[in-house]
Amino acid sequence: MSTFSFPDAAHAIVAAGRWLDAKGWAPATSGNYSCRLDDGSFAVTVSGRHKGRLTHDDVMRVDAAGASLDGRHPSAETGLHLATYAMFPDVGAVLHTHSPTAVALTRAFPARTNWQFAGHEMLKAIPGITTNQMQTTLPIVDNSQDMATIWNAVSPALGAVPAFLIRNHGLYGWGKDMVEAERVIEAIEWLIMAELAEAQFRRTA
Repeated sequence: MSTFSFPDAAHAIVAAGRWLDAKGWAPATSGNYSCRLDDGSFAVTVSGRHKGRLTHDDVMRVDAAGASLDGRHPSAETGLHLATYAMFPDVGAVLHTHSPTAVALTRAFPARTNWQFAGHEMLKAIPGITTNQMQTTLPIVDNSQDMATIWNAVSPALGAVPAFLIRNHGLYGWGKDMVEAERVIEAIEWLIMAELAEAQFRRTA
């Protein structure tokens, strides 16, 4: 696990927001990002801020229960970040994206509660996977405005892949630090795009 000072966390979150926005995975004010801080609190994005235009003033601190430590209002989904940190003590950063491709997968296959990735070289970008001969399963959970409902539904399915997908909503991914969290998000977004492209080719072949 990596922990951050608040200034370093703010810098990492701002940079992540610009990178994810440039990829089209953070439209409008969607998405939220966080880091575990060295004092036991957490840095999170302030609610309603455009992630491609973040500044250090758009990053705030909350305690382990999600209470604001500076009077500002965190993202409504902060609870999912904090539940992830509590379940996985080695996690140092969590990212949540809203790519159209990830949402399309859940809409194209509405009955699926997970998606298995197998045989892709890109799988080796996911921590713990060392060969393309391995496979992993991405949980898919229904959306809700109640973060506890989402977490209670998805947490029993969390395993080797450090991520889950919310139907009609977006992707959560995490890592021991921000670099690893970014790699997980990018790898899984690529895998989703590849799987959707393959499904389309099979339908039209």
